[in-house]
Amino acid sequence: MECREQLNKWLALVSPTYGLQPETLTYASSDAGFRQYFRIQGTGRSYIIMDCPKEKQSMKEFVKVDKIMKTAGLNVPEIFEVDFEGGFMLLSDLGTKTYLDVLDHDNADRLMDDATTALVKLQVASKPDVLPPYSAELLRKEINLFTEWFLEKHLHMELSELEKKLLERTFDLIIAKNLSEAKVYVHRDYMPRNLMPEPVDNPGVLDFQDAVYGPISYDIASLCRDAFISWEEHQIIDWTIRYWDKARKAGLPVPADFGAFWKDVEWMGLQRHLKVLGIFCRLSYRDGKDKYIGDLPRFINYVSKTAARYDSLKPLANLMDKIQNKEKQVGYTF
Repeated sequence: MECREQLNKWLALVSPTYGLQPETLTYASSDAGFRQYFRIQGTGRSYIIMDCPKEKQSMKEFVKVDKIMKTAGLNVPEIFEVDFEGGFMLLSDLGTKTYLDVLDHDNADRLMDDATTALVKLQVASKPDVLPPYSAELLRKEINLFTEWFLEKHLHMELSELEKKLLERTFDLIIAKNLSEAKVYVHRDYMPRNLMPEPVDNPGVLDFQDAVYGPISYDIASLCRDAFISWEEHQIIDWTIRYWDKARKAGLPVPADFGAFWKDVEWMGLQRHLKVLGIFCRLSYRDGKDKYIGDLPRFINYVSKTAARYDSLKPLANLMDKIQNKEKQVGYTF
């Protein structure tokens, strides 16, 4: 109630400038963090209001990355008003439908082509020392969520000392591989839920405030192996090849051999998939957002298939087999 009162006070201040109609305020969406979004009608257009509690997350990163992406030619929300103290922001409305709402067999190739074109634009604009680095410490912190929240909290698994050592060694291999890649700007959640299909050829891009400077394969890995949609492997490879070809032509530092780049994508995706298994469980057990539990099997499948393809990842492949056997024994249906 207090938050709504603060929002109403802020609206009273900014509404006259944009012809905002407070009575049209409706809930638009929330993300996996602490932000909420509302839609409101104004003079001749609709707007989006971001409500971001300052004690939870800063809006400064959003403003900074929005400017970087706009300069790079990406279609990101225009920022009209920012109240850093109150945690409110008035943005342009990029539409009501995301890629997740409209993707189907008929339009997937076109939409993914638009998405990878925009991704290359962002990466071409990359400069060091502008965004935080995707450091070994951050990669490790993320991948450890798998152990803490998925294995221990969700599955109640107790690993043997040997299993712990093998898992840590595997994490070391994955992170070393990730860090060996060339660095660019990384959106960090470049996936259908955060892309808008209009206008054609330049999709709207959302939820970019956590962007970093890190491995070049990260965003294409998250785009093609999505949290909420599963695609056939041949389709994923095709989209990745098309991205890789665009990146090479744009002068981006991807490997000259696609096979080498594909391995980068797989190992980078593996770090993300392990992290997401932990995050989705944390969202459920800590934050009460149970809907994410239903998508765990998709990531278990991603991790299992990738780990099984590489001899050095055999300990992880064995662990995933053990996990899936445990699911059957105790009747997990997620």
